Amino acid sequence: MSTVSPSSVAVDGGKDIAKIRHQDEAQKELDAGALFVLKSKGSWLHCGYHLTNSIVCPPLLSLPYAFTFLGWETGILCLAIAALETFYSYNSISLVLEHHAQLGHRHLRFRDMAHDIMGPNWGRYYVGPIQFMVCYGAVVGGVLLGGQCMKAIYLLSHPDGTMKLYEFVIIFGCLILILAQIPSFHSLRHINMIALALCLTYSACATAGSIYVGNSSKGPNKDYSILGDNESRVFGMFNAIGIIATTFGNGIIPEIQATIAPPVKGKMFKGLCFCYAVLGVTFFSVAISGYWAFGNQSEGLILGNFLDDGKPLVPKWFLFMTNFLVILQQSAIAAVYLQPTNEVLEKTFADPLSKEFSLRNVIPRIISRSLSVIIATFVAAMLPFFGGINSVLGAFGFIPLDFILPVVFFNLTFKPSKSSPIFWLNLSIAVVFSAIGVIAAIAAARQMGLDAKNYQLFANV
Repeated sequence: MSTVSPSSVAVDGGKDIAKIRHQDEAQKELDAGALFVLKSKGSWLHCGYHLTNSIVCPPLLSLPYAFTFLGWETGILCLAIAALETFYSYNSISLVLEHHAQLGHRHLRFRDMAHDIMGPNWGRYYVGPIQFMVCYGAVVGGVLLGGQCMKAIYLLSHPDGTMKLYEFVIIFGCLILILAQIPSFHSLRHINMIALALCLTYSACATAGSIYVGNSSKGPNKDYSILGDNESRVFGMFNAIGIIATTFGNGIIPEIQATIAPPVKGKMFKGLCFCYAVLGVTFFSVAISGYWAFGNQSEGLILGNFLDDGKPLVPKWFLFMTNFLVILQQSAIAAVYLQPTNEVLEKTFADPLSKEFSLRNVIPRIISRSLSVIIATFVAAMLPFFGGINSVLGAFGFIPLDFILPVVFFNLTFKPSKSSPIFWLNLSIAVVFSAIGVIAAIAAARQMGLDAKNYQLFANV
C-alpha cells in the first residue's frame, strides 16, 4: 500500500498555488486591447489575407502618377527595389517576432517591440506615435478615396448633379462606422478574403481599361517626358518615392502576426509569399499599363484618366463596376487600419476581467470607436488631397516603420558579426532609407503646400 508524505503534499500544493498566482498575475497584466482585439487564433492563410488587404489596396492605382515624376526606367526600378526591400524587411521583422516568441515573450504590437529592443522611450515617443499617425492617416485617406469613388459613380449617373464631395465622404464614413464595430482583427479574416478577390478584379479592370484607351483614338498623345524645371523634377522624384513607399507600406506587421495561433514559426513567411504573389501581378500591371496609356498626364488615381471632361473613355458600366469594387475593398482596408486604434481604445476603456460582450465593454467600445471614425471622416472631408496624404504618410510614416526599423530590430536582436554581409546590408538599408525619408518628407510637405494654394477646406474636387 503506497503512502503520500505530508511534505510532498505541501510541495505539490505550493506549486499549484504558485501556478494559480502566476496565472492571475498574467491575466491582470494582459490588457483588454491584446485580449479582445489581437486574438491569436488565425492560420498562415488568414495572415496572408490580412497582409494582402493591408498592402494590395487602392493606392496602387496611383502608381502611374508616381511614374510621371520618375519616367520609365527609374519608375520600374523604384517599384522593383521597393518590392524586394519591403519583402526582406517584413520577413526580417517576422523573424525577430518569432525569436522572441520562442524565448517565451511574444510581442503583439509594434510599440512593444520597440520598447523591449530599443528602450521604453522609443516605443512611447517614436514608434507608437508614428504608427498611430500612419494607421489613422490611412483611415482618413481611405474614407476620402471611398467618397471620391462614390462621387464618380454619382456623376456618371447624374452629370448635372449638385451633391458635393464632402457629402459622399460622410456617406462612406457611415459605412466605416458600422465596420469599425467588428470586435477583433481575427474577425476580419473572411472580409479580407473577399477583399483579396476585389483587388485582383479592379486591378485587372484598371489594366484592361488603360490598354483599351491607350489603343484607341480617344486617349491622349503619349508623352513620357518629365515636366517642370530641375527643382520641380528633383522634388517630384522624392514625392514619387513617398507615394511608392505608401503603396508598399504596411506598418502593422506585428499586429498581423499577433493574429496567428501559436506556434508562429514559418507561418508569416508563407503569408508574405502569398501576399507578394498577388502584389507582383497587380502593382506592375497597373503601373506599366497606366503609364503607357496616359504618360505624364496620369492622374493621382488612374481611374480619373478614364474620363475626359466628364465623358467616359471606356463603357460606362465598366467605370461603375470598377469604382464600386474599389469602394468595397476600401471599406475593408479602413477596418484593418482601424485595428491599432481600436486596440489602444480597448486598452484604455475596456475591462479585461469582464466578458468581451458584456455591457461594461460593449458600450465603451461602441462610443470610442464611433468617435474615432467620426473624427477621421471630418478630417477627410476637410482636407480632400489624396495624393498629398499618400506622400506624407509614406515619407513620415511608412519609410521609418517598413524600410528602416525592421533591419535595425534584426541587427539589435540577432547581433550579426560586423564582418558578415547581412550586418552591412541592414546598416546600408537603414542609412540610405533614412536619407531618402528626410528628403521625401521635405518634398511631401512642399507638395502639400502647393496643393493648399489650389484647394480650400471642404473643397469639391
